[in-house]
Amino acid sequence: MDDRRFNESGIEINPLYGPEDIAASKVGDGDDIGEPGAFPFTRGIHREMYRKRPWTMRQYTGFGNAEDTNQRFKYLIRTGNTGLNVAFDLPTQCGFDSDDDMAQGEVGRVGMAIDTLKDMEIAFDGIDIQNITVSMTINGTAAIMIAMYLVMAEKRGFDLSKLRGTCQNDILKEFVGRGTWIYPVEPSVRLVADTIEYCARHAPLYSPVSVCGYHIRESGATPTEEIAHGFCIARAYLDEGLKRGMDIDEFAYRMSFNFNIFGQFFEQICKFRAARRLWAKILKNEYAAKDPKSMWLRMIAGGGGSGLTIEQPENNIVRGAYYAMISALSGAQTIALCCYDEAYTIPSEKAQQISLRTMQIMIEEMGMTDTVDPLAGSYYVETLTNQMEAEIVRIMAEVDAEGGIVKLISEGKIQAHVSKGAYEHQKALESGAFRKVGVNCYKVEEEKPEVDMHPYKPEDAVKQTERLKAVRSGRDNAAVDAALARLKTAAEGSENMMPALVEAVKAYASVGEMNQVLTSVFGQYDEPNIF
Repeated sequence: MDDRRFNESGIEINPLYGPEDIAASKVGDGDDIGEPGAFPFTRGIHREMYRKRPWTMRQYTGFGNAEDTNQRFKYLIRTGNTGLNVAFDLPTQCGFDSDDDMAQGEVGRVGMAIDTLKDMEIAFDGIDIQNITVSMTINGTAAIMIAMYLVMAEKRGFDLSKLRGTCQNDILKEFVGRGTWIYPVEPSVRLVADTIEYCARHAPLYSPVSVCGYHIRESGATPTEEIAHGFCIARAYLDEGLKRGMDIDEFAYRMSFNFNIFGQFFEQICKFRAARRLWAKILKNEYAAKDPKSMWLRMIAGGGGSGLTIEQPENNIVRGAYYAMISALSGAQTIALCCYDEAYTIPSEKAQQISLRTMQIMIEEMGMTDTVDPLAGSYYVETLTNQMEAEIVRIMAEVDAEGGIVKLISEGKIQAHVSKGAYEHQKALESGAFRKVGVNCYKVEEEKPEVDMHPYKPEDAVKQTERLKAVRSGRDNAAVDAALARLKTAAEGSENMMPALVEAVKAYASVGEMNQVLTSVFGQYDEPNIF
């Protein structure tokens, strides 16, 4: 009988490991394990890691209007959240105002509705955004949201030179994994580069891009493909910054990453150890970075929604605990732990509290912050770390040989490959070749699970559109028109569009109005037929 076992990345797992396996799998010369806080950062980007400060707990939330989300933010902070992770509704993500016909039935449904600066001001009212840092999960309209966030912060008296926070703003991943793109690939990447350049000059501690392998993984990529494609995308953004005449150490250290967790325990841990080491090598060797901080892989580790199940949803509490352990043992700076009811609905307060308590138990009771990288030196862990790094390098080289990530995404080839992976995984799940507890093994006859579904309230949409109407009637519309005209001029030329977006935001132009200007210049992305 063939008893060989492979992880999702296709690497064969031996029944036993020893020092000879580490030696045989070694990547390059020198001590690749090293020390925490020192190149190549395999063991963590900080010397003391969680011993000095635990990971940031940044639960993902947002729904309804700005008032609703503000109240949930404050609840999470009271419960122990040490950072915020914002969900926006689909109209906001796709550049539609709440009163647009395209927004009907979707206002506030899967995230917070934001139409103008007024909504941003309400959403963060009473929240100390200097100490409770904010991550915004948005891409197609990310430049507009960054402009709104910075203007809101400045109006409240915060020093932008000291303001921290993150915007996902990874549009190349959107073409692969989520689909909330708006403009064609080239102008979309230009907008990302504009935010990088603008923040480097005006908000140097703010992270304008969080390269998101998370959704590539959710869409069907293997763990090594998640990292490889994410790194290829990150290099594309770095290259755009360098084309602007920026020094690599001026902006690389503010690039962060958002990666996924679900999957085999040790494969995920070694994926991150390998990624951290490889990213340091890329920045040092390929980009000649001098500042060690530029070589840091700063990451938020998401819970992995695709790992959750509708069947036996209480099992997701257990899965979440393992995901949290993986994140901690991987050296993540931030954990956004999924909630057990996410296969059904926007997380309830109860579910979010359970996820927070899971992380707090690890800190307060389980000793997960007592020592740095406790798995270091394990024959299995170090061998698999080496093997994962080699496989990531191989995939990246393959992408480069075929013309690079931007070209392959523009042609739909990365999308096709990832979609095929999702199809193959689903077949394995349905056949039982890939075992999932409660889905294709250990199934039970069960009544409909007791899950509190998040209600969609049409009155939220009414309230949102009424506020938008009030803002439009109360603003200086001549100033809005002038700002939008400047934005169009900037988009038609080659100047950075962020100053014009900031001006439009200050005049209380709406998301839809700014998006219409950009669409009139750039057009819209025409998704290629990938099959």
